[in-house]
Amino acid sequence: MIISERLKTCLATATHMVAFTGAGISAESGVPTFRGADGIWNKMRPEELASMDGFLRNPDLVWEWYAHRKRIIAEVQPNAGHVALARMERCVPDFIVITQNIDNLHRRAGSTKVHELHGNIERNYCIACGRRYSNEEVLKAVGVPRCAACNGKIRPDVVWFGEMLPEDEWEASVRATESASLFFSIGTSAVVYPAASLPVTAKARGAYLVEINPEPTPLTERADEFLQGSAGTILPLLYDILHDARKVSA
Repeated sequence: MIISERLKTCLATATHMVAFTGAGISAESGVPTFRGADGIWNKMRPEELASMDGFLRNPDLVWEWYAHRKRIIAEVQPNAGHVALARMERCVPDFIVITQNIDNLHRRAGSTKVHELHGNIERNYCIACGRRYSNEEVLKAVGVPRCAACNGKIRPDVVWFGEMLPEDEWEASVRATESASLFFSIGTSAVVYPAASLPVTAKARGAYLVEINPEPTPLTERADEFLQGSAGTILPLLYDILHDARKVSA
């Protein structure tokens, strides 16, 4: 793959980098995607499994679905793309990951500065009192887990359809985006708003915008550079360029 001289220069000199990731990077680890030709939402109605109304209407169905997903995700491992981003963080003074994914694979790969726009499937909370629970606690339950403090229903700590993004994570993501000098959009369909506005905002604020995806998206024509392929192949190449240019130990 040919990496442009402009991108090589950005990798060598940029002090503020953002990696904005979507389902594509985790699909390489075996996490099922929600959109695309084989996406989950093509097989069932989203509101049945990922909305508060759906949960209240049929909590057993929703929990059966999420328990299944929790167990799948617990078995998968971060791939070379996740690892490359974690290594970049150790080379760059200000390197932020903003993710739409709920699988926690960025943190498991070693990234420490991660803004999770859609929550984290490894966390859970009571809808009545807000008490927090780990997956280990809730997966022991038969049927819908109940809060030990108030007996309220426990739900996954993920953003469902019709819900707002977590305000603190969103505001931190916008701040990071506006200060970025190099912005990567990786494995995202670029159609889920408001998250899809971040790459456009970054470019408008002067960042060099690089899209990494197997196929073009609505963002491709607006990107400064489109690297077509898998994140697990491309990101390690970019890390090597960054690492060699900066001559750091990471």
